[in-house]
Amino acid sequence: MYDIVFISYNEPNAYANWELVKYRFPRAKRVDGVKGIHQAHIAAAKKCFTKMFWVVDADAKILDSFKFDHRVDEYDLETVHVWRSRNPVNDLLYGYGGVKLLPRKLTLNMDTTKPDMTTSISKYFKAMPDTSNVTAFNTNEFEAWKGAFRECTKLASKTIDRQNEDETNERLRIWTTVGQDRPFGEYAIKGAIAGREYGLSSGVDIRLINDFDWLYEQFSKHTMG
Repeated sequence: MYDIVFISYNEPNAYANWELVKYRFPRAKRVDGVKGIHQAHIAAAKKCFTKMFWVVDADAKILDSFKFDHRVDEYDLETVHVWRSRNPVNDLLYGYGGVKLLPRKLTLNMDTTKPDMTTSISKYFKAMPDTSNVTAFNTNEFEAWKGAFRECTKLASKTIDRQNEDETNERLRIWTTVGQDRPFGEYAIKGAIAGREYGLSSGVDIRLINDFDWLYEQFSKHTMG
């Protein structure tokens, strides 16, 4: 069995989700409050002793059917595996917020200059067909806006490795139009639209989406002023 690490950074639902993971999987460990997405995952890798390790985001509500029991063949030990997650605002089902299975040594030595953590670890990537969780990012106005903004900036900028353009454009369309009636869906849609605009702008600096102070400034500018 591979090590499991739960990574959190001020998410409102982190404690409740952590308690559920820890109850079902007592071997799980936690990394909390490490600033920087890359740095948090490196800290997670340092806690582990298995060749591969699982990562659970703080806003992930793990499905009862998901068992953390996947075994990796020897030829796949340098591959990043990402399971699907259901978006509670717009019902999209893909790797956004999904559980990940990462190679430990490559994670320790990842390229921290790349904006997307998942694709900065290895040149090998595998999208897994099963669904691992619901990504409950819509816990308040800012969290909903931030999650949508970050994802749609990445989608619109086309800077992330291995994006399929038609698939990306359809996801952007759904992010920016669907879910008004869901909890904090209005803010998710506003964040998605702002993220798309920023991702398409000539002055986009994709690295800023990992700066949560900057993100809060953008949130305030777009929703309060």
